Amino acid sequence: MRTDVAFRTTDGTTLRGWHYLPDSAGQFPTIVMAHGFSAVKEMYLDRYAEAFAKAGFACLVYDNRNFGASDGEPRQEIDPWQQVRDYSDAITFAAGRPQTDAARIGVWGSSYSGAHVLVVSAIDRRVKCVVSQVPAISGSQGFRRFVRPDFMGGLEAQFHADRVARAAGEAPAMLAVVDADPMAPSALPTADSYAWFTETAASRAPSWRNEVTLRTLEYGLGYEPGSYIGLISPTPLLLIVAVRDQLAVSDLAIGAYERAYEPKRLVLLPGGHFDAYVGAFEQSSGPAIEWFRTHLRGEPARDHRGRKRPGLGSLARR
Repeated sequence: MRTDVAFRTTDGTTLRGWHYLPDSAGQFPTIVMAHGFSAVKEMYLDRYAEAFAKAGFACLVYDNRNFGASDGEPRQEIDPWQQVRDYSDAITFAAGRPQTDAARIGVWGSSYSGAHVLVVSAIDRRVKCVVSQVPAISGSQGFRRFVRPDFMGGLEAQFHADRVARAAGEAPAMLAVVDADPMAPSALPTADSYAWFTETAASRAPSWRNEVTLRTLEYGLGYEPGSYIGLISPTPLLLIVAVRDQLAVSDLAIGAYERAYEPKRLVLLPGGHFDAYVGAFEQSSGPAIEWFRTHLRGEPARDHRGRKRPGLGSLARR
């Protein structure tokens, strides 16, 4: 069952989304979910939440501030630290729902929100289990995978000009999220980014807009969520990495996993960044459901054949 919900953050911004419940009565372990860079909840978060609800979990799914159905200004601006704070406010809202078992709350995130849940689970101990899917690990290192060194000076000059213009009361400078030409200015300059965003917006999410503020990139350049990964334990961490990821590159994610402490598990998907949502959906959602069942419901861990795993101490990468 899905109902529309709205809640206010600590700074008074209204965020809107969906509340999913299993087809039974009672209180449920609850998973809090938001989407990644510029994406809105209709871009397959409903598919994950439906799978989680079918497995017996309640889910709170919401649009990030400044995007989709949620309020917030300036529109289309991503401040990663503000989104981290909003995750904690969403946990507070979820914990207050009568159908929530407030002692069993997990977080799930993908791409940019996959980065956010690493930070949230490290600093908000109400989180009892975390699933981070194809996460961005380092703003500084990831950014330089996309931007040629000889372009950095020009981009920094644009950041400065935008700050001066904003201070004078002008509108924020904007940048396309994706472009058909990977050499054209855009926030995510890869061919698979253009294909996924444009195709998914056309088929599922007409509210998605192909732009973000230029300051979004400046904020992202200084965001280092991977630095928190060693602080997540003893909260159980599942990291899902796509081995051909051109955005949240796998070497940074796997390196971060090595710095995490137990209990943890690494799942490798065979495709690219966006395959988790469609072609590899079962491969990404299945391990997440198993992880939440083990650590939010206390059920024995099982392998892909349904056999019990030997124990938490032996949880290992696939």
